[in-house]
Amino acid sequence: MISKIIYGDPFETDSITQDVPVATQLNYFSLERGEKTQIFTCPLECNDVVYGLGETMGAVNKRGGRYISFNTDTAEHNDSTPSLYASHNLLILDGNRHFGIFFDTPARVIFEIDYRGSGQIRVVCETADLKVYQIEAQSSYAITREFLNAIGPAYLPPLWAFGYCQSRFGYKCEQDFREVLEGHKKAGIPLDSICMDIDYMDRFIDFTVNEKNFPDLKAFSEEMGNEGIHLVPIVDAGIKVEPGNAVYESGVKGGHFCRNKEGGLFRACVWPGMTHFPDFLNPETRRWFGDQYKFYTDRGIEGFWNDMNEPAIFYSEYAKGPGKLNMILNMLFPKQRKEKQARDLVRDYQSFFHNAGGRRYCHYDVHNLYGYLMTRASSEGLQKLLDHRFLLFSRSSYIGAGRYGGVWTGDNTSCWEHLKLNLRHMPSLNMCGFLYSGADTGGFMGDTSRELLLRWLAVSAFTPLMRNHTGNFTKNQEAYQFGDTEDFRSIISLRYRLLPYIYSEYMKAALTSDMYIKPLAFLFPEDEQAKPIEDQLIVGGSIMIAPIIKEGTTERTVYLPEDMTQVVYDGMDFVCTPVRKGTVTVKARLHEVVFFILKDKLLPIGKPITNTRDVDFDDLTLLGDGKEYALYSDDGMTRDCSLKNVRVMKK
Repeated sequence: MISKIIYGDPFETDSITQDVPVATQLNYFSLERGEKTQIFTCPLECNDVVYGLGETMGAVNKRGGRYISFNTDTAEHNDSTPSLYASHNLLILDGNRHFGIFFDTPARVIFEIDYRGSGQIRVVCETADLKVYQIEAQSSYAITREFLNAIGPAYLPPLWAFGYCQSRFGYKCEQDFREVLEGHKKAGIPLDSICMDIDYMDRFIDFTVNEKNFPDLKAFSEEMGNEGIHLVPIVDAGIKVEPGNAVYESGVKGGHFCRNKEGGLFRACVWPGMTHFPDFLNPETRRWFGDQYKFYTDRGIEGFWNDMNEPAIFYSEYAKGPGKLNMILNMLFPKQRKEKQARDLVRDYQSFFHNAGGRRYCHYDVHNLYGYLMTRASSEGLQKLLDHRFLLFSRSSYIGAGRYGGVWTGDNTSCWEHLKLNLRHMPSLNMCGFLYSGADTGGFMGDTSRELLLRWLAVSAFTPLMRNHTGNFTKNQEAYQFGDTEDFRSIISLRYRLLPYIYSEYMKAALTSDMYIKPLAFLFPEDEQAKPIEDQLIVGGSIMIAPIIKEGTTERTVYLPEDMTQVVYDGMDFVCTPVRKGTVTVKARLHEVVFFILKDKLLPIGKPITNTRDVDFDDLTLLGDGKEYALYSDDGMTRDCSLKNVRVMKK
């Protein structure tokens, strides 16, 4: 059961699509009301587990942490970082009581969950205007299903979006992309898409192309398409201030840009220089922005990633001193840079304004919606421009954006801690409706190692978005760059053998308001040993993964809540062994992946392929001790997606 309480006059986020009844009282929490804040407090019992918050630092169980919902471009994050790129204000309490609570406000929110041993949840909302949704059910899993149903159906990508994607900030011309394709082909490593970072643009300007390096983008897109490769360009939030540019001119004429506090158009510097930010709170602006994607679709491009949409700001028109000098000083003094950047961002966000429904809103007060509404604008535009499914994923988000596109977890680092964080993010994002998600495999910042990349690929082989992405000052991170490419071919080939299962389980989850990736405790709620385990996850309805995420080891212990089938894949064969409930030690060399099939379940395995064009849903092998499997399949592009596309396979 879900109900809501309305405080003041909240901005309508459209996060919840269901018609939810108004409650007469707030359950579990006490409320301290201020003029501009609301403080909610709930006592915790010793055995309570607190799930939720989507993309944050820390463990899946959020106890002990302090988290701030305020979307921030924070590449150099660690366990003490309070804010990341997204804000997902959902909490789920699991203990003697079971309930969920969603604080629906785009304003800044502070969550202190048994912080410093306080024994309570304390939520500080920096607004007097918000909606609070209460969800009650018999288990955390049931609460999540109820919430997913309330926020609406998850985004449905095309089949090719589940293939392997290669990306780098630094592919500058057609030949760079051809070399990436050739490197994968020569090594026999599967590949379906290559991302285009801002290098493809004319001076980093949205909806342009550098015609010297890409003289005919449509022809090049067709060339790559003939090889089974989709180009996936980046689109940033800011539109360059440049008279004569058609997009800029139409944006100014249509009144589509945010205003500064003096009433002029707000100016902030990002990659192309001074830009204006589209006012995505305005439905007309969303339509205008979505229409701009015709620049790409006319050139045969059907996949996109939206970036810099917190929005990120290098410096604004309100910066003290020369902007470029500020940037140089920031690079020389990183600690002072972080402190100054935080202060400057608050000032900047308080200095520009939106217009929605005839009302003026300070950006600071609605900040967390910006990336979500950019995704919505893009998605709604592409829905009109194309008659089939497309790929779209974003860096910044808020609950509700998962209906329009996927997310990646932003600029991470090539380190083992961020591999572990990737594993923790997946179930938390699923709880908040972001089924199509993944991380920068191998790490964006810093130089990855051969071992780290292989272990990370072994995790990403199970996440919907499987993208190897790195920055422009790092060493080459393509899978064929590390020697002995057979190890990489082995891991990535597993993804393609599992594609019929991954696609089927994702589509069924999206169509039935379910999770694609779950914590172990959601499936085994009565098992006290399963509850604290966060490095083993349930993927779909048949698989449990238990990856090796520590450096320098080839084995780990795994807890089995029930009898299962252990599967070892070595690039050629799936070796299946029945294992009994309890704790076992598993071994996996760098080219191997070990995972488990749940009791009484089946796993469909496809034939070896190197591109999603060759997925054959009719030629499958069933592994496991179950009797039947419900397989979803379609042509991979149609919008006519429903459970009528499910057929039962029997062993």
